[in-house]
Amino acid sequence: MKIALLAAAALVASSLAVRAGPDDKSSFEPVQYEAQKVLYDFNFDAPLDGVRALGFIRNHIKAAKEFGDFEGSKFVVVAHGNELHGFSRLNRAAFPDVYDAVKELADEGVEFHICRNAAKGRGYAPDEFYDLFTVVPAAVIDIAKYENAGYSYMYPALTPRMNRDDVIAKYPELELQ
Repeated sequence: MKIALLAAAALVASSLAVRAGPDDKSSFEPVQYEAQKVLYDFNFDAPLDGVRALGFIRNHIKAAKEFGDFEGSKFVVVAHGNELHGFSRLNRAAFPDVYDAVKELADEGVEFHICRNAAKGRGYAPDEFYDLFTVVPAAVIDIAKYENAGYSYMYPALTPRMNRDDVIAKYPELELQ
């Protein structure tokens, strides 16, 4: 009896595998996620890259609201790269939209930390950043603190976005499909 059941299960599995192929559509599974504890590590080359990277957090929050426990979630950013220039209130004339972009997420509960060592190395005193930021002694010890507390580590990579039209332009054989 057991052998017959195993044979029947193998037959069903093999027939399902045969039906799957490159023309079959993907599926969407609206998974419900638990509360998230997340640390975003910002260490970017250009001052406005920090603002661009806020999009990762916006998307994360949107997904947590739609598919998870946003109210129980916690988001922290530790900044220690050249994005600090954009986060300094001294540079608002060059980067006028940064405060509002950061405030939008701070109002959602995101905490923003700035590495004092990185700030000092770039010519800033701890009080020369927007009020939305807390300056901490060092990024490395702050990051370790949150990892020790069970936070997921996220290091957002900024790459140029391509849409399908961009891909078709690069690969003309796709236009025929």
